[in-house]
Amino acid sequence: MAGSSFGTNFRITTWGETHGAGVGVVVDGCPAGLALCEEDVQKYLDRRKPGQSRYTTQRKESDTVAILSGVFEGKTTGTPISMVVYNKDQRSRDYSKIQNIYRPGHADYTYDMKYGFRDYRGGGRSSGRETIGRVAAGAVAVKILKELGIIVEAYSRKIAGIEISEDRFDYEEIKNNPFNMPDQKAAQKVKEKADQMIHSLDSVGGVIECVIRGVKPGIGEPVFDKLDAELSKAVMSIGAVKGFEIGDGFAAADLYGSQNNDVFVAEDGSVKKKTNHSGGVLGGISDGSMITFRAAVKPTPSIARKQQTVNTDIQDVEIEIHGRHDPMIVPRAVVVVESMAAITVLDGILRNLGSTMDKIKKIYE
Repeated sequence: MAGSSFGTNFRITTWGETHGAGVGVVVDGCPAGLALCEEDVQKYLDRRKPGQSRYTTQRKESDTVAILSGVFEGKTTGTPISMVVYNKDQRSRDYSKIQNIYRPGHADYTYDMKYGFRDYRGGGRSSGRETIGRVAAGAVAVKILKELGIIVEAYSRKIAGIEISEDRFDYEEIKNNPFNMPDQKAAQKVKEKADQMIHSLDSVGGVIECVIRGVKPGIGEPVFDKLDAELSKAVMSIGAVKGFEIGDGFAAADLYGSQNNDVFVAEDGSVKKKTNHSGGVLGGISDGSMITFRAAVKPTPSIARKQQTVNTDIQDVEIEIHGRHDPMIVPRAVVVVESMAAITVLDGILRNLGSTMDKIKKIYE
């Protein structure tokens, strides 16, 4: 299987299956000398691990990470960093009755058509559990970015059609509700809706917003590897994500040029913008303002109500999916989006170090 790696100078490769021995990641390109320990990574993995509320899968996993290489005496060595999380609570028997059935909304059929074989135990490689490797690598990227003064923050903007209010926006509120929403009133409405969905054996989707502060102008390659294009690829590669927009996104299609253009102004000897319709990226290159994007997350496809589908013999059948599944994916996907954004920005910064002779000379000296 190709396509398990992402990045150029800061490159990650995830591996493993949801019901295999474990899942993990290999990180190439991390600079030597970064203070790094398992606790740094664990606090990010804890944000996505299952069983934290009744609104996520009840699979009981500690998701304890082990760093196998690339760190010595508390510092990165510059060599590949390998990290693993061993699976402890697999219940493959939950899937034995559907091994010959294509689940609606899942990758069962497409995997079968591509490989002629698939791991039916929870979807194998297509499971959301693959994102553990992304989050572990993202924790490393986030720590490097913080040393550069760059902060990456994501949160649930909308769940089940219920959107946060800018007037009530409180970032500290995120840790006070199980939905990662910075709006207490909106979170309470989502709770009521989520309880209804659980009772009706259904699921909901939503929108995750991510902001990146502190990125200097000049990051991103101007043609095929535009910063916004790389962010889009990074975020769209997350299994549950079905849409991406940056800045005003699709709303820009309804604006006039005079409304959508961000006016430049001189401020304290530097160039600033009065507005940020572009979302912090112009011509595929960061413009120095806050980078803002949103990801649309689909409802969890594994629902317990009866659905129509077909089996591997191309016969119409009914299916009831049993097991432990998230009534909504959005809250646990927040840290995954945040991690992929951090990986992308860091990779762009490292690629940018050789963009001019002056930078090359400064680094070499």
